[in-house]
Amino acid sequence: MLTKKQRELLLFIHHRLQGGGVAPSFDEMKEALDLKSKSGIHRLITGLVERGYLQRLPNRARAVEVIRLPDDIKNNANKAQNRTNTGSSVLESISERLSDVTSLPLVGKIAAGTPIEAIQNDTDFLDVPSSMLGNGEYYALRVDGDSMVNAGINDNDIVIIRKSDNARDGKIVVALVDGMEATLKRIYRREGKVILEAENEAYKPRILTPERVQVQGELASLIRTYH
Repeated sequence: MLTKKQRELLLFIHHRLQGGGVAPSFDEMKEALDLKSKSGIHRLITGLVERGYLQRLPNRARAVEVIRLPDDIKNNANKAQNRTNTGSSVLESISERLSDVTSLPLVGKIAAGTPIEAIQNDTDFLDVPSSMLGNGEYYALRVDGDSMVNAGINDNDIVIIRKSDNARDGKIVVALVDGMEATLKRIYRREGKVILEAENEAYKPRILTPERVQVQGELASLIRTYH
């Protein structure tokens, strides 16, 4: 599955190649996608090449070629070409579709089991329907472990987290312990202690002093991929 930015870049390159036969420069790509640096373009192009959508051509300036488009983009393109009365372009058709999608940073793995090291830096993005999100800022994490299975959260699921530094008792949160260990658990507060409780009888609750626990967000939604 392509991210929103990968789709936008692929469509932009495809549109430019169709219009003039020359791929856009990295500066033009950066400006079109409203990115701050060319390194972001390098990562997007590498991802598109690895997924078989782009091909680098040796010994040529701006040497990229579109090999294929995702099926949904091709289908939308065909529909747009048939709407002769409206005059809508392929780019407009895809832009309308993408407006209903939000691209969230997929920042790494979160332990649902034994706590792991703190969450990684942003490395990828994930497209989710905007209808899944409310107010606030969100990010996505991939679950590693089975301690939350009784809450319907399985190993390798992707959880959507709303950023917050606090949460009510009983909520499922991303908790950072001692500034080093990130874990997904229900949070409770009892007698001056913070309790991080699993949803699996195989795991004992962790009882910690408040200064050791930092809430980094609250569970908002979940995405599961079936193979």
